[in-house]
Amino acid sequence: MAYKIEFLPAAAKDFDDLAGSLKKQAAKKIDALAENPLLGKPLGNKFGIDLTGFYKLYFAKKKYRVVYRLIGEHVEVVEVVGIGKRDKAEVYKLIAKRLRKLKT
Repeated sequence: MAYKIEFLPAAAKDFDDLAGSLKKQAAKKIDALAENPLLGKPLGNKFGIDLTGFYKLYFAKKKYRVVYRLIGEHVEVVEVVGIGKRDKAEVYKLIAKRLRKLKT
């Protein structure tokens, strides 16, 4: 069963801003999520940011991450909330900002 993949608008921009080879690698990982949304590792509290319910999936030799969550009682949609560098928890800080905006 193929799952529907959706991007937050800011996450779509993250994807579009990736260089060509990084974009290809990210696309492969995201396509794989359509077949198996549990490929990523669950996140919890990272650097004081509560990311319970989100998952991370590495690409580019673990230098970048795709952060996503599963939506629906029986996993109907895989929503990509951000794509960014692993360095200094950059992607987690980015996700935290986006989540705050979504709640307001």
